Amino acid sequence: MNNREIKIGIIQASRTADAEANHRYLEQKIDELASKGAQLVVLQELHESLYFCQVESTDNFDLATTIPGPVTDAYSEIARRNGIVLVTSLFEKRAPGLYHNTAVVFDTDGSIAGKYRKMHIPDDPAYYEKFYFTPGDLSFKPINTSLGKLGVLVCWDQWYPEAARLMALNGAELLIYPTAIGWESTDTPDEKARQREAWITVQRGHAVANGLPVITVNRVGHEPDPSGATNGTQFWGSSFVAGPQGEFLYQASDSQPETAIVTVSMTRTEQVRRWWPFLRDRRIDHYGDLTKRFVD
Repeated sequence: MNNREIKIGIIQASRTADAEANHRYLEQKIDELASKGAQLVVLQELHESLYFCQVESTDNFDLATTIPGPVTDAYSEIARRNGIVLVTSLFEKRAPGLYHNTAVVFDTDGSIAGKYRKMHIPDDPAYYEKFYFTPGDLSFKPINTSLGKLGVLVCWDQWYPEAARLMALNGAELLIYPTAIGWESTDTPDEKARQREAWITVQRGHAVANGLPVITVNRVGHEPDPSGATNGTQFWGSSFVAGPQGEFLYQASDSQPETAIVTVSMTRTEQVRRWWPFLRDRRIDHYGDLTKRFVD
């Protein structure tokens, strides 16, 4: 069996209030990774701006972009120029009063290969996403690219095994999670450690249960709360790539911006699924209750 590999570029970045500066930084890093051989580059969630969902403000809807539009045109050109597949994460204005948290994937020729609208929308202190985002309506369908089928999900989706499983059942070859998650300052060090380790563990579990590599790219650094109600969010970075047995292939710092190129063997994925045939042994005739909110 010939070994098929994909070189994946990771950009873990801190963000500022200057959208143009954020974009220039990412463009530079994408160019650098592509020049070093990256074939697929993954960006973090809502990478064009600060994480605005710490507060509920109608002014923040001005940050949204149409798809297609000027922002997607810019990333299309970056992908085309570098001949890479590029996974972006944008605040989509679909229509007046209708917005989504949307991942847009560009193929090597700069075309939009597809998009995924975030399905699970949180509503917690400092993560007021339900104020901004309508839940996705594109289901859990992989995006076909010249490198293969990408199972792109977004942040809060990463806690749900159903989402990862449905992507796998629909033929995804990689699970990809653009992310924005961090700590609130009043949490104890022990609680912070538990949260971060739970986040890593559940995603490694998706890799194991589905026999697929997982690529997770988080933002990093402190972002203040504009309302002053909290001390802001310290995004914990820790971007990582796990192989199909949950093994770490790469893990970033929890405090510093980083870029990396990680080589993933797709041939190994096929072999692992032969060793651990979880899909073969699923008892689909007894899983009907999974479509219920709760089984009383």
